[in-house]
Amino acid sequence: MRTTARSALYTVMERAARKAGRGLARDFGEVENLQVSVKSPSDFVSTADLGAEKTIRAELERARPTFSFLMEEGGKIVGKDPDSVWIVDPLDGTTNFLHSIPHFAISMALVQKGDLIAGMIYNPVADEMYWAEKGRGAFLNDRRLRVSGRRDMGEALIGTGIPFRGRGDHPHYLKLLEATMGHVAGIRRAGAAALDLAYVAAGRLDGFFEIGLNKWDIAAGILLIKEAGGFVGDLDGDSDPMETGNIVAGNARLYEPLGKLLRAAGGSGK
Repeated sequence: MRTTARSALYTVMERAARKAGRGLARDFGEVENLQVSVKSPSDFVSTADLGAEKTIRAELERARPTFSFLMEEGGKIVGKDPDSVWIVDPLDGTTNFLHSIPHFAISMALVQKGDLIAGMIYNPVADEMYWAEKGRGAFLNDRRLRVSGRRDMGEALIGTGIPFRGRGDHPHYLKLLEATMGHVAGIRRAGAAALDLAYVAAGRLDGFFEIGLNKWDIAAGILLIKEAGGFVGDLDGDSDPMETGNIVAGNARLYEPLGKLLRAAGGSGK
């Protein structure tokens, strides 16, 4: 039995996510054959990204032809309605995808006049559809989501992203990890920021932080967490994470202490 009535907007997003997800799942099944492919691994993944993005854009455009887009691969596309913007990441967790790790997702959100209206994060391998609409709650498939109820940082499981070769300030990130890991039950680096945020909304993670993300990495997850009763902010506590890309999130009890630990260690490092 469904927990809430599906809106027309949900139907539009679900159709796009599932159609693109079928293509990604098919491509994911070909990853093991890359060693005999004439394409390089990066070419293969780029083809998967672009194919999923093309499918999502076509489906969303068919239903809402005047809306604009901000997409990881295609960039900014201004439609007749510049105040309504689809924000799309067709494949979050590319490195996982390339290494046959079934932890990746499609992420899409709708912003209208600067306000997050709807978000959806879909893992096609697990068939887990996380979705939220402003004021209507957050859900995993048909189940209502709430952030975790943990109160003690010593019991908390925190997600993060860790910079890799050629990306980010490695020494500064080590300071953030050192400041955090001595106070929590564990830190996880799963490799897909959108899913990490969805996991906070679902109570699987108690908090999350990362530096240098893009709008398409976090837009849907921000709405999910807020609609699930959690809190999201900028790592330095003074800006909008949608603008800075530096994000900290958590439940009502742990959001502030996690943020304080991270700020004491230098925050975003700016």
